[in-house]
Amino acid sequence: MHILIGGYTKHESAGIYQFDFIGADAEAHLEQRRNVVKVGGPTYFQKDGEFIFTIKNEDGQGGIASFRNGKLVSQLLHEGSSPAYVGINKEKKLLYTANYHTGILAVISYDEQGQLTLLDKVQHENRALGPRPEQAGAHPHYFDETPGGHLVSCDLGQDRVDFYGFDGQKLTHLASYQNEDGFGTRHLVFAPGGDYFYVAGELSSQVNVVKFDEENWMFQNVATYSTIPESWDQHNGAAAIRLSKDGKFLYVSNRGHDSIAVFAVQPDQQLKLVQRVSTFGEFPRDFNWDPSEKFVVAANQNTNNATLYERQEDGSLTPLEKDIAVPEGTRVLFTD
Repeated sequence: MHILIGGYTKHESAGIYQFDFIGADAEAHLEQRRNVVKVGGPTYFQKDGEFIFTIKNEDGQGGIASFRNGKLVSQLLHEGSSPAYVGINKEKKLLYTANYHTGILAVISYDEQGQLTLLDKVQHENRALGPRPEQAGAHPHYFDETPGGHLVSCDLGQDRVDFYGFDGQKLTHLASYQNEDGFGTRHLVFAPGGDYFYVAGELSSQVNVVKFDEENWMFQNVATYSTIPESWDQHNGAAAIRLSKDGKFLYVSNRGHDSIAVFAVQPDQQLKLVQRVSTFGEFPRDFNWDPSEKFVVAANQNTNNATLYERQEDGSLTPLEKDIAVPEGTRVLFTD
């Protein structure tokens, strides 16, 4: 098993790095860091077989690129900033990108050779914006699939979750769910049955639990929970959110408090705080787990290190290795 970590390339990073996952249980650790893809700004990426599909920036252009065995295969670049997120459907060979700076959502196909083709895109307009300084424009930060096969975006600037249909050629807006003003809607995850979703609010450092009827596009605001202690009075931004496959534990990273908040999901979908565990570094944007969800790796962007944890039966995280050197990490992905 391997772990891929990529991120910004503003300082010493050369792109995407791969680690070997060695050992078992409490003896697990990461070894042999090596730069496997040289690319500018791979802040988010996905993998399908031999192909890595990554965000890329180069010479004032941004977009998405495919790499095979470390070599560039195809790219779709445009003037300006690169996207912030890449989703994937490996069966349909589709990629979904959200561009925080331009407000554009895009659907891109790829073929057996990794060639990329833009299928459609939509522009989020700069209207119905939130009250915070960070919400001066539309800022979609997430674009991916729903349990029912539709598409969903999170817009930090508009405090909104938007749902789309895609017929293979064209995107069509279907419905919206509105978070509270200043929530800073960033990422979401769906409960295993698809009848609830959990939204991470970057600007409010909160998680909103929402009951969801995808057939009739009905929403019910269930409850909202803080990802940071009440006593915390410094800057914080909630970032990545993940839900265990059994739907019993929810995890959110805190950039500022520099922690991962762990919640147990109760039968009525209320959340109970289990733990806030340090990431032993600064500004943890992303974290991820292996297929068994036994091990978790969090990347600290500002301190150029990652932390490895073992996940316990009660959902809590036990640190195993704290100072794994990796520059400017913002994306973590376990691979074969």
